[in-house]
Amino acid sequence: MAINKVTLLGNVGRKPEIRPGNNGQRFATFSLATTDKGYTRQDGSVVQERTEWHNIVANGKIVDVIERYVNAGMKLYIEGKLRTRKYTDRNNIERTTTEIVLDVMEMCGGGNGQQSQQTQPQPQAQQSYGGYQQPYQQSFQPTNDEPPF
Repeated sequence: MAINKVTLLGNVGRKPEIRPGNNGQRFATFSLATTDKGYTRQDGSVVQERTEWHNIVANGKIVDVIERYVNAGMKLYIEGKLRTRKYTDRNNIERTTTEIVLDVMEMCGGGNGQQSQQTQPQPQAQQSYGGYQQPYQQSFQPTNDEPPF
């Protein structure tokens, strides 16, 4: 048995790029930033903030949703699979890239840290888009006997 699953909560780095693929299918690609906040240890040493950039790839009907609603700065929750592939760049150099192939996406807010203020309604949770499903988000209220994670 094998598991290939990635879960991320981060901010979209750039407007998604939509491009045609094989058999009339379209693809969406965009970057997602996740940041570990900096902190100071008890001994006084400082751990710097660190941002990781992830390449996200989506295909199927979810591309329509991404094209319509996803913008730079928007907070997204995504689940997907890691995929590494080789390609030859414009200078005829063989390169390797690792991408996250999108399985599940939930829009968590508007661009630049603000809540989305769109004139058109956003897709509702648990609505399926060509096999992709937005998960239902629950709020967790810890009790004294439950750890808060």
